[in-house]
Amino acid sequence: MSDQATDSSREAPQLGCGAVVEPPSEKLREFLKGLASQQRQQMLELFAGGVELTVGTVAERLGIGQSGASQQLALLRRGGLLTSRKDGKQVRYRVDTLAVERSLTELQNYLRTCCPPNLTGDG
Repeated sequence: MSDQATDSSREAPQLGCGAVVEPPSEKLREFLKGLASQQRQQMLELFAGGVELTVGTVAERLGIGQSGASQQLALLRRGGLLTSRKDGKQVRYRVDTLAVERSLTELQNYLRTCCPPNLTGDG
């Protein structure tokens, strides 16, 4: 498949008002996917206040297996919601505040473009 064909499939759609909407970035899609699960939302709540937690601690607090916790933490990390660091043999996770802020800004800009607020007071 040529690069030209690939580029045309990702063309920004044009709205009826003439505005061009850029599709959300892959990073934003991963961010939203991270938030799409109730279990991952509960997981995020464990990190309130900037605490760092290991997979084992997350699994224990949620009453799930370490394998499942690890998979869910990986999705949160891929979505830019968490960051991790090695501490000896353990991996510690915490909220990635800057990445979350960037994704929220991108989402807000996307929604303003594709779904601008109705300023006329109708509906």
